[in-house]
Amino acid sequence: MPADTLAVVDLRSDTVTRPTPEMRRAIAEAEVGDAVLGDDPTVAELERYGAELLGKEAALFFPSGIMANTAALLVLGRPGTEAVIDAGGHILNYEEGAGAAWGGIQLRAVQTADGLLRPEHLADAIRPGSPYLPQTSLVCLENTHNGAGGRVMPLPQLGAVAETAHERGVPVHLDGARLANASVAAGVSLAEFAAPVDTVMLAVSKGLGAPVGSLLGGRADVMQRAWRVRRRLGGGMRQAGILAAAALYGLRNNFPLLEHDHRRARALAASAARIEGLAVTAPETNIVMIDLTEGRLEPGAVLAGLERRGVRMTQFGARRLRAVTHLDADDAGIARAAAALEETVRELLG
Repeated sequence: MPADTLAVVDLRSDTVTRPTPEMRRAIAEAEVGDAVLGDDPTVAELERYGAELLGKEAALFFPSGIMANTAALLVLGRPGTEAVIDAGGHILNYEEGAGAAWGGIQLRAVQTADGLLRPEHLADAIRPGSPYLPQTSLVCLENTHNGAGGRVMPLPQLGAVAETAHERGVPVHLDGARLANASVAAGVSLAEFAAPVDTVMLAVSKGLGAPVGSLLGGRADVMQRAWRVRRRLGGGMRQAGILAAAALYGLRNNFPLLEHDHRRARALAASAARIEGLAVTAPETNIVMIDLTEGRLEPGAVLAGLERRGVRMTQFGARRLRAVTHLDADDAGIARAAAALEETVRELLG
């Protein structure tokens, strides 16, 4: 790998992490079989361990979080019905309308102040029983909330929303792509966060550092249906133990390291907040949202200036940048990113 590539501080997402030497060793030594035929022991171990962590009867290993979320929509929802979700939700905005495309399920966006649904939102969003209105078959939550800057949905709030939905006879799916971050930040176990909901997705290819995959957990009978959906969507994998081994390593070894990502996100946010022309939302986990408040600062120009200095971020709105901390961005890298941001802004403001 070229030296200049290694020198880049890549904060575009926590999906850019590379397997560590220890994770690569686990991959190389993984015992494998045909996972579609149920013969891959490492996949079986991952799914057992994942179900245990999530406190669910069963779990399935999927190639991606979008596929796992889609499977949840298809097994819990019904064609011609609605799934309630906050207007900034990942499933609504960044998953190619998969529920509608594959399951005939439309998403009903609910505006919230902070990206987090509350019980009172469901009072209006869940349709009454009427022959003239589409029916609500599902509520979708997200924890942490990507679009809201990695915000944690507190367990009491999550439980209250799920209870309200269940009282109306509506199941709940939790997009927990970064639920491990929520767990570390809130001091709440994955199982506690997952207990109120019917299905839960957990990505292993973000902060946990594995190269591929997500878990979907729920009741055993629901996961049996999800197994068929996964295969129908092309998600059946053969010698997938090499991927499952990486996921297991990430869950067992990198989970506790997320606290360092959160600490580094706070450090980056604090540095950015001191720069003229920027406003920063204090991060709860590993996502830093940086707003360009000075009109002369154009997102493209700022990103180009950062790139020239070996730092990468992404645009996340008309005048907002996003930086995501992760395993491959150490303290020195965060310091470099902060310095590059200050130098770029100073240059552009003259």
